[in-house]
Amino acid sequence: MAAVVVLLLALLFSGGLYAVFAPTSKAEADETAQSLTIEEGKKLYSVGCASCHGTGGQGTSDGPSLVGVGAAAVDFQVATGRMPAATSQGPQVPKKKNVYSQAEIDQLAAYIASLGAGPAIPTEEQYGPQGADIAKGGELFRTNCAQCHNFTGKGGALTHGKYAPTLEGVAPKHIYEAMETGPQNMPSFPDTTLSEKNKKDIIAYLDAVNSSKSESPGGLELGGLGPVSEGLFGWIFGLGGLIAVAVWVAARTAKAKKS
Repeated sequence: MAAVVVLLLALLFSGGLYAVFAPTSKAEADETAQSLTIEEGKKLYSVGCASCHGTGGQGTSDGPSLVGVGAAAVDFQVATGRMPAATSQGPQVPKKKNVYSQAEIDQLAAYIASLGAGPAIPTEEQYGPQGADIAKGGELFRTNCAQCHNFTGKGGALTHGKYAPTLEGVAPKHIYEAMETGPQNMPSFPDTTLSEKNKKDIIAYLDAVNSSKSESPGGLELGGLGPVSEGLFGWIFGLGGLIAVAVWVAARTAKAKKS
């Protein structure tokens, strides 16, 4: 019996040492790191967001619920500086310089994502231009987006002081996130409405028309407002100019006859 007891003690001792000093599995390490990220995000949220959105993201009279908005919404709103919002809010929260680092934004996004399932932050493979169809993207953009942003993404006015912001210089990731989450006045376009490939095509189109290498073949682009407004511009200023020249010529001719 003594030999059996010694063997059992040796096994327990060696098993305990292994449990203490053995390397943690990758899954456990990832889970621990994610837990720490969420905890740090909760701290940041308590300081910078809870006063408007509630201590648990449930929302208040000053801010909507964040349960289920997903990490993509947080990355878009905070990285573009729209959140935290200014104390005196107008009809729409404008883009401004962000106050958090990307690491802090990732922590905030992880915490909000833990409150309820929602769109995740897209990868570069999802919004990158590789394999995109620019022509198809232009067609989709004119059908779904041009009514507010105009057909080259220059932006436009909405009702009651609201506006569709310009899409020039906006990071492709943030354009993708805006389509996924529908910030402020914008409707959301989930994969059931616009597929991942459709979103990639739209982003490639915007990059093409707003590129520094892009030129307007017709001359002055007039803000990219479209054929109706550009035609009206031509009628008012072009025809108006011709009328002015005709009046001037007629006046000169009449004056010459009198003399």
